[in-house]
Amino acid sequence: MKNSEDGGRPSASFILGAVALLFLIIGYQAALFIHKASVARIVANHDHPDTVFIFQDSVIPDGAAAGLRPYSAAAKRGWTRPGTDGRPSETSVRKVYPHSAAAESIRRANTPRRYESFPFDPNTVSVDDLMRLGFTLKQAQSIDNYRKKGGRFRRKADFARSYVVDDSVFKRLEKYIDIPKIDINKADSATFETLPGIGKFFASKMVSYREELGGYSYPEQLMDIWHFDSEKYDGLKDLIFAGPAEPYPLWTLPESDLARHPYIGKRPAHGIVIFRENSPKEEWRVENLVRNGILDKEKGEKLARCRLAPLKD
Repeated sequence: MKNSEDGGRPSASFILGAVALLFLIIGYQAALFIHKASVARIVANHDHPDTVFIFQDSVIPDGAAAGLRPYSAAAKRGWTRPGTDGRPSETSVRKVYPHSAAAESIRRANTPRRYESFPFDPNTVSVDDLMRLGFTLKQAQSIDNYRKKGGRFRRKADFARSYVVDDSVFKRLEKYIDIPKIDINKADSATFETLPGIGKFFASKMVSYREELGGYSYPEQLMDIWHFDSEKYDGLKDLIFAGPAEPYPLWTLPESDLARHPYIGKRPAHGIVIFRENSPKEEWRVENLVRNGILDKEKGEKLARCRLAPLKD
């Protein structure tokens, strides 16, 4: 730096550089402030979804379009833009959209982590709720990616074995893990395939056998299926239950329908009809069918465990 002859005043280039540096510092601080304010705004707006306004052809009755609702009371009454023929053609409606992926990413990265404990199903809990439970964004996304690839947590122990679940976290959350059991009277083939040891063949058989029975009365009936042995049953019995099903109307069905039941068959069905015709109602019990030789003991015991429709007076 060269000083002037009148007392060492800084040169013009030094002053220019100092001013430029000052503006740079001010600009940097302003950028930081704007960034922080923008992030704070995104985080604060988490519970306020983005809204757009569209025009929908013809008047939309209440409830006619999922996710759409009239923008105003006038729209609800049928306020529209006039069409070329003078009749209404479009209705102003409002549709709610989620925030952009970029905004969600910023919000998640800048929201203070608060550890909570509440009941959750690890197969369906959202990424946001996983973070509320104490997982980092990266850990929560790892769990979500595992599920998207077809992974499933069948038991609490499965969740504990995930490499992103620390022992201390699992110990805190174990009592809150709630994995619903599968109702074998409602599940479809795809749901049955999520059970251990069940592929497409057994899943299909589990559905078709349910139809033959008219609904499962108890889970052990699965072992009636060909090659569905006790070992396979033991591997999934804690994951299933037999929910409500229509009681089997043993004492009112015609012979042809009785014959199709897996525990009855053609000849016993004929015998049941004869038994009903020649015995008072107070004797209409499964054990009496066995006692009279209409059903063998094994089939009779299985049928007795089924949900049977009660006799009507």
